[in-house]
Amino acid sequence: MYILAFVIALLASFLLTPYVKKLAFAIGAVDKPDKRKVHTHIMPRLGGLAIFLACVLAVVCSLPITRDLMGILLGGAWIVIVGILDDKYSLPAKVKLLGQILAACILVAFDIKIEWLNNPLGGYFYLEYLSIPFTIFWVISFINVVNLIDGLDGLAAGVSGIASITIILVAVHQGYYPVATLTAALAGGIFGFIHYNFNPATIFMGDTGSMFIGYMLAAIAILGAVKTAATIALIVPAVALGLPIMDTAFAILRRYSNGKPIFQPDKGHLHHRLLALGLTQKQAVLLMYAISIILSLGAFVLAMANVYVAAAVIVVIVIAVALGAKKIGILRNP
Repeated sequence: MYILAFVIALLASFLLTPYVKKLAFAIGAVDKPDKRKVHTHIMPRLGGLAIFLACVLAVVCSLPITRDLMGILLGGAWIVIVGILDDKYSLPAKVKLLGQILAACILVAFDIKIEWLNNPLGGYFYLEYLSIPFTIFWVISFINVVNLIDGLDGLAAGVSGIASITIILVAVHQGYYPVATLTAALAGGIFGFIHYNFNPATIFMGDTGSMFIGYMLAAIAILGAVKTAATIALIVPAVALGLPIMDTAFAILRRYSNGKPIFQPDKGHLHHRLLALGLTQKQAVLLMYAISIILSLGAFVLAMANVYVAAAVIVVIVIAVALGAKKIGILRNP
């Protein structure tokens, strides 16, 4: 069923995106260039609406609508509404954050939350009263790391698509096909959209897309952890999305060390640094795709390996990231 879900979402997203583009212009959901952005003319946003509609269609056609699935889809619909409003009106950061918290609370209301973590030495760590705040933090974190890397044509979509494929492969290997099918619906929507979003893009996914994708990846990870009782379901998407997660962490450190507000945008993100080194948009995006594929392979190894091999993989990834970050000066003030 996961192959069917992928194909349905792929075709639906591909066919719906041109209509969403017309809608974006009609309602004024457009992105105007400024000194921080790399595009030079007005672009339609809202592309995430096509991804959302395609994903929902594929899910309805390929999975029984259980209580868990209903909770995930309702939360997704809510975050899409917030994204549409932001793409049109540019909502204040605090309003968007409140919307993200409410999306996470919808999952919690449907009892989709992180209640335990595996103990490498055996057994579980039960989060108890920390379960709800940890779940909300998890969802908000995923939403924002995808949102922050959405700075070049096709970048956020491609990196998220690569992470989605990784989750599908791990879920299929472990025999948990509902997670594979749900993720395939998301992946199909993303890859159908990339045709219009890769450089030179004709439409942006906007916050509608980046927040929905981040939310879905977070929710899928939680659902996998709940159903399989394995923390690896949380670790795999976190490592596969290692590029935007690390870019976000470096952005926080950079702004803090330079005495700037943590949430103040700047041109110090990895993709900005790569452009400053002389790479074109396509070259920078393809390089970041390659890094994401390497991280995804590491995530797949983690899912298959014992705790010692997993620890070694994580150490290698951390060292490589630290060396790369130092090389391009990502912690320096842009």
